[in-house]
Amino acid sequence: MVFDITQLKKIRKQVNLTQFQFAQKAGVSQSMIAKIESGRLDPTYTKVKKIENALNDLTRSHEKEARDFMNKNVISINENEKISDIIKIMNKHKISQLPVINNGHVVGLVSESSILSKNLNEIKKLRARDLMDNSPPLISVDTKIEVIRQLLMYYPIVLVKNKETISGLITKADLIKSLV
Repeated sequence: MVFDITQLKKIRKQVNLTQFQFAQKAGVSQSMIAKIESGRLDPTYTKVKKIENALNDLTRSHEKEARDFMNKNVISINENEKISDIIKIMNKHKISQLPVINNGHVVGLVSESSILSKNLNEIKKLRARDLMDNSPPLISVDTKIEVIRQLLMYYPIVLVKNKETISGLITKADLIKSLV
């Protein structure tokens, strides 16, 4: 983070802390924060680093997590599902991919792309196991939004696990919706 000490008051107010509360978190005095914010004090490098570290910790703790915007309605299929049924499910729910789950374990992903990559004349004979791609990443409910963004750069979907069960999923569309 490139930190501009002149923006301290604005940033502190964004994380909803008083000067005293922020000073405690940064390990400096409240009067020092007041003087910095009013422009009457140019702090030493070590004090600026303490303040910057406190701000980094605070903004990380306010960052959205998977639980805050995941889609809790997980529609999945098993590896023996017929392609015709898979297509019906995708059309009915207006979705482009389905996780393949067997006995509570994610074994793959069927997407529009994986369907279209097969010979269309023989597609009616296929089952999910014949056209599924590798499993999407599994993340915990407390995974931060920045990590999720990075994963979605390479995968069409991430699945969210709470303890041993799949409790949600996040697509690129879900992530974009969470930004407003």
